Amino acid sequence: MTTAPGLRAGSSTVPATTVDVARQATVIASAVLALTGSAIGSGAFGGTPIAEAGNGALSASSTLVAPDGPAFAIWSVVYAGLLALAVWQVLPAHRADERQRATGWWTAASLLLNAAWILTVQAGHVAASVGVIAALLVVLVVVVGRLTTLRDAAARRAGRLEVVMVDGTMGLYLGWVSIATVANTAAALKQAGLTAGEPAWAVGVLVVAAAVGVGTAVRTRGSLGFGAGLAWGLGWVAAGRAAGPATSTAVAVTAGVAAAVVLGATAAARAGLLSRGPRR
Repeated sequence: MTTAPGLRAGSSTVPATTVDVARQATVIASAVLALTGSAIGSGAFGGTPIAEAGNGALSASSTLVAPDGPAFAIWSVVYAGLLALAVWQVLPAHRADERQRATGWWTAASLLLNAAWILTVQAGHVAASVGVIAALLVVLVVVVGRLTTLRDAAARRAGRLEVVMVDGTMGLYLGWVSIATVANTAAALKQAGLTAGEPAWAVGVLVVAAAVGVGTAVRTRGSLGFGAGLAWGLGWVAAGRAAGPATSTAVAVTAGVAAAVVLGATAAARAGLLSRGPRR
């Protein structure tokens, strides 16, 4: 049996509309803008690298919750995934996809906020950048939440490529931005002179991050992308505090344990050992 253009086999999706085409084009354009912003943020086009912007407020040793330098290599994976997702969603077969309709505009918003964050930091406005990255975090929570809800409700089962390209990419994006938001906020507070009790509140924040990781693992039934992104960030916070110019045994141990807890919760959720049951 053949399927009409814009329809998916076994789906009740209505034919594609001009709004679907506009959404796809917007996601592609936003991805290109975000990648350009990334190149600027790396200093490739002569701009100030993010770690040096704002008088080094976002460097790997600026606060006790800043991930160590190598952690930021994850952006290459995130951007590669976002570019692949942008190309994937623009294909005619996915034009009227229910999950893309529910998340496409939000995905585009996340890409634009990503570029806006880089420009804000480049301009030296660290405090303002907290608002931008917080908005990015909220948008990504919406995207991953909708993807999960629709995946659970769909009659069809998402293919492996879709799971990796869509769910994996956006989960990784959210996981990393979660820890980046913590680091960005801490940097802004420190730049404002609020440094009292930093080791204590750093430990507290990492405990909260671990709790959020467990909750998200349950909600998404073990999103590998999210678990990997958050655990990666926490692991590099531990590495940075164990050695380097900003050391703290308490923070290093807490971050390491938090990373292990997030990975363990992710594995348990995928195995159906947590409350939402086994994966379909």
